Amino acid sequence: MKNPILCIVLAAIAASCAPTEVQRHAWVTGLKPHKAEYYRKLYANPWPSVNANLKACNIRNFSIYEREIAGKTYLFAYLEYTGKDFAADMKKMGDDPETQRWWKETDPCQSPLPAALKAGKIWSDTKELYHLD
Repeated sequence: MKNPILCIVLAAIAASCAPTEVQRHAWVTGLKPHKAEYYRKLYANPWPSVNANLKACNIRNFSIYEREIAGKTYLFAYLEYTGKDFAADMKKMGDDPETQRWWKETDPCQSPLPAALKAGKIWSDTKELYHLD
């Protein structure tokens, strides 16, 4: 005869060991020419508290890329989210005083695309078209 308590415990352990669904997110924005060098310096030495908050908010494989197109510099950000509630974790990140202080340094360096600017945002959302695991 099976022990129902043992079955429940084993099922709970198995569920907690299941791989987490990864959500991929990417955004694009501009980089102001007169602020570009400062922005690069910030990201060459990001604040440890900001990196710790990113990890605490279930962010991994976070990267920012830079590319010049037709004489303008653009930034492309990519991250993988492994949590259960992206909106709640993004709110948690935004509520962090050190992250707010970091954004006061980085935000003025960025030049939002028109749609993002109209929406009061800095980064424009992107749509994933293809992914190979």
